[in-house]
Amino acid sequence: MTRAAAFWRDRRGASALEFGLIAPLFFAFIFGIVEIGLLLWTQAGMQHGAALAARCATVNTTLCPTSNPDMITAYASQQAFGLNLPASTFTYASPACGNQVTASYQFQFPQILNLAPVTLTAASCFPA
Repeated sequence: MTRAAAFWRDRRGASALEFGLIAPLFFAFIFGIVEIGLLLWTQAGMQHGAALAARCATVNTTLCPTSNPDMITAYASQQAFGLNLPASTFTYASPACGNQVTASYQFQFPQILNLAPVTLTAASCFPA
């Protein structure tokens, strides 16, 4: 048996080579799942904050007076599932549907991915 033939038949280290080839894809997939989860959590938190603030503006005018939109947007920010979003993310209006709270937020992916930010929006209108 020649030395070259023995080299090509040697199977030692095959698992390490396979891991080295597959690991980057696997970890990128896991990282992507985590980032999409954070994006969806942010979207759900914004929607939750907007819905509760619109309801508060209609039901509890002491806590959320319609004469002071800053209190309504601050309440929306507090109710956003602990996301620590600034109150400026939320806006208050009183159109024909009742009390409306909308939100707009630029979700920034980590710099490693080099992706453009995604604009997340949420809106809720509670009848007056």
